[in-house]
Amino acid sequence: MAACTPAQASLKPIGGEDTLQPFEKAAFSWDSLYLIRHNFEAVYLVKRQSLKTLDANAEEIQARYTKHRETRNGVQREKFLGRAFTGVNIDSTLIKLVNPERYPDFADTRHCLVFWARPPSSVKSLIADLQQQLLTVAPNLWLMPVQCLHMTALEITFSLTAPEIESIIDKMSVQISEITDYTFTHRARLIKPMLSYDTAAIALSFEPAAGESLPDGRPSSADTYTYHHLRRDLYGLSHSTGVEVASRYVVPSAHLTIARFVTQTDISKSQVDDTPDSAKVRKFVDHIETINSRLRDQYWPGAGRSIPAGGEWIVGQEKGLDCRKGTLWYGGGETVRLGEGF
Repeated sequence: MAACTPAQASLKPIGGEDTLQPFEKAAFSWDSLYLIRHNFEAVYLVKRQSLKTLDANAEEIQARYTKHRETRNGVQREKFLGRAFTGVNIDSTLIKLVNPERYPDFADTRHCLVFWARPPSSVKSLIADLQQQLLTVAPNLWLMPVQCLHMTALEITFSLTAPEIESIIDKMSVQISEITDYTFTHRARLIKPMLSYDTAAIALSFEPAAGESLPDGRPSSADTYTYHHLRRDLYGLSHSTGVEVASRYVVPSAHLTIARFVTQTDISKSQVDDTPDSAKVRKFVDHIETINSRLRDQYWPGAGRSIPAGGEWIVGQEKGLDCRKGTLWYGGGETVRLGEGF
């Protein structure tokens, strides 16, 4: 796989540099997990006991994911359309990386270690189409390059130095093969693609399946092992090496970031006035909702019909988990080991 850099995405140079807003925090009362949101770069800190009351209950797990993402989109809709809306949040690091002519000496020094799930070709094709649809109302979005798309199954650590990351890899080395190959025998299915968004980014999110529109050869019992269980197991395998899993945030979500805001221009009154234009903002929000309506109609399970390509993802399809290190916040970094796919 070619290296991924932010500059690979289509982007017009922009004039201003915005300041990141403070992180938002909120309590989440589900099996003592706590929700701390940071745009879409959020991951579970799932301890092995956190699923004790939900084991083999795919319907309830799916319901939690449904409630989270629908509630979240509702909150964001109100934020975008509210009178207090002052504009989108710009990533101050990304803005430098996509404008190297303005910041020739800048380098992202935040080294991380993660296990990514790579989407199969069908999901990548769907995302590529969605990205083009988004550009019709927000032509200056930064798009995640298709070859860089990923879903964070587990983050081990973040924002360390390269030597510190290598030290952790050495400590985990006995388990990395088992972890990256884990999805070959533990096949969690995701369905119901939907765009989720906030003031910083747009993602394609999924929900754990619960027996709906099963593909040929997959028994309904297979869906009792969900993506939520998978993340619990990955945490356990990683923790067993003695490494402290320093994941930052917990959220009931299975998502891939597909675009980020890097300018106010698409929703502002003009290129020289960053004040939000309410008509442009509403057009953007309405467009997201129109796309989601189409996704529900065309890609969600329904009575007597199979799920079309792109509407379903069994984690581990085509590629196993990707143990990734380096400066990978925007899809880059270097593969330590890529697991076996099916």
